[in-house]
Amino acid sequence: MAVTAVIGSQWGDEAKGKIVDLLSENAQLVARFNGGDNAGHTVVNQYGTIKVRLTPNGFSNPSSKCVIGPGVVVNLKTLIEELQTIQELGINLDQRLWVSPRCHLVMPYHPVLEEIFEDIKGKSKTGTTKRGMGPVYADKVSYNGIRLADLADEKVFFEKLRIQLKIKNNIISSFGYETLEFDNIYDEKLSQYKVIEPYVLESFGLIQELIANDGNILLEGAQGTLLDNNWGTYPFCTASTTFVGGAAEGLGIAPRQLDKVIAVAKAYTTRVGAGPMPTELFDDVGKTLLNEGDEFGTVTGRARRCGWFDADLVRFTSQLNGATEIALTKLDVLDTLPDVKICIGYHSVKEDDRIWHYWEGDAIWLGKCEPVYISMPGWMQSTLDVKKFSELPDQAKDYINKIEELIQIPIKTISVGPDRSETIFKD
Repeated sequence: MAVTAVIGSQWGDEAKGKIVDLLSENAQLVARFNGGDNAGHTVVNQYGTIKVRLTPNGFSNPSSKCVIGPGVVVNLKTLIEELQTIQELGINLDQRLWVSPRCHLVMPYHPVLEEIFEDIKGKSKTGTTKRGMGPVYADKVSYNGIRLADLADEKVFFEKLRIQLKIKNNIISSFGYETLEFDNIYDEKLSQYKVIEPYVLESFGLIQELIANDGNILLEGAQGTLLDNNWGTYPFCTASTTFVGGAAEGLGIAPRQLDKVIAVAKAYTTRVGAGPMPTELFDDVGKTLLNEGDEFGTVTGRARRCGWFDADLVRFTSQLNGATEIALTKLDVLDTLPDVKICIGYHSVKEDDRIWHYWEGDAIWLGKCEPVYISMPGWMQSTLDVKKFSELPDQAKDYINKIEELIQIPIKTISVGPDRSETIFKD
């Protein structure tokens, strides 16, 4: 395995959790390098169905260490709840979980500020989860953040919190919201810190030692590449770097140290929240994808918008991430469809009838584009019990091969169900 990164190649919710859980069996270390508790991963293995937001999916492997890197913003309440859930399953995380003291904290005022921003935007709102991601990352880059390391010194934390509440409460009160009490937050955060203090350890030395000794490291990306705040559909995106380049600054692994990048893509497309999605379906096919795929958010429970597979988007994100292979998930969701379609680009409102690409415009432009499709026959039979690529229906194999041809990256893993065993290895 060496150093392998698992990245979402669409708008998130690609079933990265299953792929990471599957690969974690051979990993010495599994690490998160970006995002926060605004998105969740679902794991289905011998311990049951487990939903986590912050804890790396290597927790099921007793010989694997789990690292939350400095690029992750941490909601202490969420992390403590996850640790309790995992430990109640009989999984011991002592001396296995490392949380960087450089991690910035999601403070109680961050979700409040995000709610204010969304309310002010009205019809132009970006459809955030209101977990405080934008404000916490804004504090981070404007030198107003509070980090885990600050809680280790009560005097430092006291002064930083005093300053931030003075700033934040002025903003909050000016919009008619109830201000926050210093003592409540101060006591709560120090109490929470005491719970996770044994896990607050910087992992840089551990990671570099493993790399020097050819150890197996698995990197788990949060969200999807198209939510990146540089390359995604800005402003309908997240606050962090969501493609593999974020592993360098978010964990301390140099780009040249990456050996493999697995881009995870659903066999169709989904998106949560506002923003352009050219292949979105509003008909019975869209309802079938929603219901058969159980497309409801792990964190919010919101119904996901569903549509046909967009090969133009996945080719772009595969190039951006330097993907070495594709893991195609949820193929079984298409089992009952008589026809399937693949988007190969867009007709733009700009000028001519040529096929345009995602990277040639912004979110407003993309929202006005019309998808250009190729249509293929469906296979109309279950793929749930299939274990080998050769045993798939011919139409399903044709569909996979066409996607592979369009995105020009080999598809090596195909998921036909949430369980580890419901996986086909194409090679």
